[in-house]
Amino acid sequence: MNGTIFDSLREQVRGQVITSGDADYDEARAVQNGMIDKRPAVVVRVSQVADVIASVNFARDNALAVAVRGGGHSGPGFGTADDALVIDFTNTRGVRVDPANKTARTEAGATWADFNHATHAFGLATTGGIVGSTGVSGLTLGGGIGYLDRKYGLSCDNLLSADVVTADGKFLTASAGENDDLFWALRGGGGNFGVVTSLKFRLHPVDMVHAGIIIYPVEHAETVAKFYREELAAAPEELGAFLAFHQGPPVPFLPEEWHGKPVCVVVGMWTGDPAEGPARWQPFLDAAPVAGSMVGPMPYPALNSAFDGMYPKGLLAYWKAAFLPELSDGAINAHLEFGSRVPSVQTAVHIYPIDGAVHRVGVNDTAFPNRNAKFSPVIACHWEDPGDTDANIAWVRDYAAALQPFSENAGYINFMDGDDLPRVAENYGPNYERLRGIKAKYDPQNLFHVNQNILPA
Repeated sequence: MNGTIFDSLREQVRGQVITSGDADYDEARAVQNGMIDKRPAVVVRVSQVADVIASVNFARDNALAVAVRGGGHSGPGFGTADDALVIDFTNTRGVRVDPANKTARTEAGATWADFNHATHAFGLATTGGIVGSTGVSGLTLGGGIGYLDRKYGLSCDNLLSADVVTADGKFLTASAGENDDLFWALRGGGGNFGVVTSLKFRLHPVDMVHAGIIIYPVEHAETVAKFYREELAAAPEELGAFLAFHQGPPVPFLPEEWHGKPVCVVVGMWTGDPAEGPARWQPFLDAAPVAGSMVGPMPYPALNSAFDGMYPKGLLAYWKAAFLPELSDGAINAHLEFGSRVPSVQTAVHIYPIDGAVHRVGVNDTAFPNRNAKFSPVIACHWEDPGDTDANIAWVRDYAAALQPFSENAGYINFMDGDDLPRVAENYGPNYERLRGIKAKYDPQNLFHVNQNILPA
């Protein structure tokens, strides 16, 4: 597309309009996943809602696809697309906390590190992932699994309202009392229905937590996994902890002999009575021989960002996900087989619990339907050398296939890759047809299709 056509767009926005002729185009088109090498027609780094409205109208009138970028963490790289208009929220990251009402409103470009920094000043938090550089918007719109979900539900369960620019350029607020069909769809339906410009969340009293990062030699993984299964089932919802397979990270509390070696890990936090913290973690320390551990009081934002340094922008990445009705012996055996062969120190295989408060929301109460699953495993492979790409993708696919017999049909859309698009209908299960109807109402021409796409009815 001729670059001069974007001159009219530049006149309509206050943000930065970047095209292929600009010096910072390559930096502007890059997303977190280094596998993604798309060349959008234009990247608009918006400064305010008016810029979003102008960008949506311009894209629609000029037959351009729209890609929306918040934190940019999308595994399939949905924050960009060839020949598309990218709405980039990099410069809109503000968070305003209302401590009296225990709410926070965040702009669409904020990361969870931004959000947690703002809310922690008031001793408050809400469920928000396990990597601080993840975008608030994308995680929430897809559901939002995190340390606090057993106690307080998913990120989307704590969403009170959202401001949205729809495909016709209208600005709407979606909440329980206003455009409630759109509000229902946004809570798990992804970026299918418009461009979310801000989100308002319910907050909870979370300040210092008793954190635990416990690393075991992988030969003890079966013992650890079965202990974790039983301990978590009996634990109060104040204990949020996931089971993981990694290569030993280069952290001070892990002896160097374990760096780069296959390990099994339990990571989480206790948010109940601080005096109970040591007793809550001691059984994990006793469950099997420990290679290294860090257990003690920690500010919640510090734990939420503890792994950020392992995931710099530009790593190559490929992901798969599932939902488990239980952490069965068969599922554990699949994890033992493939988790013991984690191919890089940046690769993360995590098994997240999604019980407790998550189960107290009905299957049809939000677009996120997976309210009966107890665990959500993700195989998030990351690597540096392009020469490892084929082998790593094969490992992820084989791993996912080995888990499939013990999994539900659906998978978590936030952890799906680009080749999982044919699974969208099964991922939304009983809510898919309702989502298609809402899509047809707010985006009948499917302008917003650079996502895990729901087709308009």
